[in-house]
Amino acid sequence: MTGAARWLRWLAPGVLGLLALTAWEVAVRVNEVPPFILPGPVLVAQTLVADWNSLSVSLLITLQITFAALAVAASLGLLLAILFTQSRVIEMSLFPYAVVLQVTPIVAIAPLIIIWVDDVRAALLICAWIVAFFPILSNTTVGLNSTDPNLRDLFRLYGASRWQVLWRLQLPSAMPYFLAGLRISGGLALIGAIVAEFVAGTGGAASGLAYRILESGYQLQIPRMFAALVLVSGTGIVIFMALSLLSHLLLRRWHDSAGAGEGR
Repeated sequence: MTGAARWLRWLAPGVLGLLALTAWEVAVRVNEVPPFILPGPVLVAQTLVADWNSLSVSLLITLQITFAALAVAASLGLLLAILFTQSRVIEMSLFPYAVVLQVTPIVAIAPLIIIWVDDVRAALLICAWIVAFFPILSNTTVGLNSTDPNLRDLFRLYGASRWQVLWRLQLPSAMPYFLAGLRISGGLALIGAIVAEFVAGTGGAASGLAYRILESGYQLQIPRMFAALVLVSGTGIVIFMALSLLSHLLLRRWHDSAGAGEGR
C-alpha cells in the first residue's frame, strides 16, 4: 500500500466525520435547539472536559468488566473449540447450547443473573462474557476444522501425534479465524457490559458509564449523557483498532488476510 493510500484511509473518514459534526453544530445553532433536547458537538466536548473526573472513573470500571469478560471468552472459547475438534460427540452435544446462549437476548436474562449472583461485579462479568463468547468459539472451531486435509495427511504420514498435529498445524491455521472472532467479541464485550450495567442500575462512586447515562437522563443533563455516549463509542472504536493492529502484527508475515486490500 502506497503512502497516499495510507493517508487516504485515515483522511477520508476523518473529513467526513468533521463535516458531519460541523453540520450538526450549525443545525443546532441556527434552529436554536435547546441543549436539553439536542446539544451541539462543542457543548458535548466542553461537558466531557468539565465532567472528566467522574466520567473517567466510570469508564475505567466499564473497561475492567469489558476486558475481563473478553479474556474469559477468549480463553474458554479457544479451549472449547480445541475440545470440539478432538471429539465430534462433544461438539454435537455442547455446540447447540452455545447457540442458545448466543440467540438469547442478554436483556432478558441479565436480571436473572443479577438476582442469582450475589456479587454485582461478577454478575456484570457473566453478562458481558455471554455476549462475547460465541464469535470466538464459532470462528475458532471453523478455523480448526478448515485445516488443509493434504497437510493433515502429510503429518500423519510422518507419524505426527494428535498433539503435534494440533499444535503445529491446526492452531496456526486457525489463528486468523480466532483473531477475527476476537475483533468481533471486543465490541460485543463492551456492549454486554453496558447492557448489564443498565439492567443492574448500580449507582454510587463505583459505577460504570451506563449508570452515568441513566443518571444524566433522569436529571435532564443531556450534554453529559452525550459525553458518556461519546466515551462508549470511542472506547469501542479503540478496542476494535487495537485488536485489528494485534491481528495485523501477528499475521502480516505469513497470512494473506493481513494484507487484504493493499492492492486496491
